[in-house]
Amino acid sequence: MRYFVAVAEELHFGRAATRLYMSQPPLSRAIRQLEADLGTTLFVRSASGVSLTPAGTALLAEARKLLTQADRLRARVAAAAGDTSLTVGILGDSTDPDISRLAAAYRDRHPTVEVHIRETDLDDPTCGLRTGLVDVALTRGPFNRTGLHVHELRTDPVGAVLRADDPLAARKTLTLADLADRRWFQFPPGTDPEWQSYWNAGTHRGGPVVRAVQECLQSVLWNATIGLTPLTDHNPGPEFAVVPVVDLPPSPVVVAWSESTPLALSFLRTARAIYR
Repeated sequence: MRYFVAVAEELHFGRAATRLYMSQPPLSRAIRQLEADLGTTLFVRSASGVSLTPAGTALLAEARKLLTQADRLRARVAAAAGDTSLTVGILGDSTDPDISRLAAAYRDRHPTVEVHIRETDLDDPTCGLRTGLVDVALTRGPFNRTGLHVHELRTDPVGAVLRADDPLAARKTLTLADLADRRWFQFPPGTDPEWQSYWNAGTHRGGPVVRAVQECLQSVLWNATIGLTPLTDHNPGPEFAVVPVVDLPPSPVVVAWSESTPLALSFLRTARAIYR
């Protein structure tokens, strides 16, 4: 059922296989076996893509219900085994409106699980996963994924944070060349190099060291430092302007985890459904 739902939601066998952390041939075989078991075709496969048949559409609604029940069963078993809490790391820049929806959906699936939230600073994009401080992280990439499982939920375009009176603040868009001669804030020594490189647009730049979102904003305010931020719904305040940077790749929102426990995997599935 999980294989079927992945293909039905992605409408693409390659993307579904990536989402399921498997190769495409066994996924295709599993779907063919499911169709054989049910005695009907679930997908129409053509050169233009994949689409659901009426039978597939009917199965999708039922399959989602079954998987929700399975998640609840896993939670009951985990609770009986003493696994009654989950620690979630959230990056300190997170004002994502989908988080409240994710919290409500996870609480609905696991009403007896105690969820502990650990909000972390910008110098650790894994939110404490590598040191065992959290079970799962809702964070942003890119960062070193060695030893971790990472699933991308969404990508967000990025903009430059400027003082409202900055000469560039009135621009509708910016390029990295427009910002080349400015000071950018830095993360502390030891910060993940991939993470630091992304937020410095791939170039080593001089500027003050910051650890938290508010430090970034204060650095912009007091020192006219350049910072980058995802173009999400939050507004840093009237003292600032956020201008899209058109030639910087988008920032991915991801779920990361190290151990595939029932509660962590249920968090992944819930987040995937919410952010879809």
